[in-house]
Amino acid sequence: MADEFILPDWPAPANVHALATTRFGGQSPAPYDSLNLGDHVGDDLQNVLANRQYLTEHASLPSSPLWLTQTHSTIVLNSQDWQQAIEADATVSQQVNAVCVVMTADCLPILICDTAGTEIAAIHAGWRGLCDGIIENTLKKLFSDTSNLMAWLGPAIGPSKFEVGEEVRDAFLAHSATADSAFQPSRPNHYFADIYQLAKQRLAACGLTSVYGGDYCTVSEPEKFFSYRRDNVTGRMASLIWLST
Repeated sequence: MADEFILPDWPAPANVHALATTRFGGQSPAPYDSLNLGDHVGDDLQNVLANRQYLTEHASLPSSPLWLTQTHSTIVLNSQDWQQAIEADATVSQQVNAVCVVMTADCLPILICDTAGTEIAAIHAGWRGLCDGIIENTLKKLFSDTSNLMAWLGPAIGPSKFEVGEEVRDAFLAHSATADSAFQPSRPNHYFADIYQLAKQRLAACGLTSVYGGDYCTVSEPEKFFSYRRDNVTGRMASLIWLST
């Protein structure tokens, strides 16, 4: 496995494979340097396609990833229904060798598998999708009891960098009062939000408490991660998960 990939530190079954990319390893020029995998951010399409091929080869993927058109929705796709340019913000799969993938550059990628190694999910959780129920919708698409699931939280914006307005805090509090602990006052009518904690709260409320990862900050490591909040014009990283036999 190439050094530019992050491997989740979680007790997943041996037939569950997962990784997250960094900005290392591709051919895109600045400001997309270098492993930009997003085809919607202004980078030359040929660079993006070359980077995606690099990912497939260097990560030894069993097939091309099932790329989504992400819109901060709560739409969950089953891998068997995938088609080019389909709009969704999460994919679930029980298919061997189907590579579920989400792209991020500050939003939270969540990878999920069951303890038996029979099903997986990849979730793109920006604050809006997280607030609106992308986690809950995804878990409903899985057959396993949530007590038999585990989750890994990939690289996202850290709690000391994610400043939001009062309306964001209010939206989460309208769903659950426990969200209050994930917000710390920053300046008048603004808060620092802990998207990792917010995700853990939502997962726990559904009965999924085996959660790993969640210790990165995309904004604070410009040499390693793309960050939309930091740079505005930038690339996208990918978090991927698949099953083998």
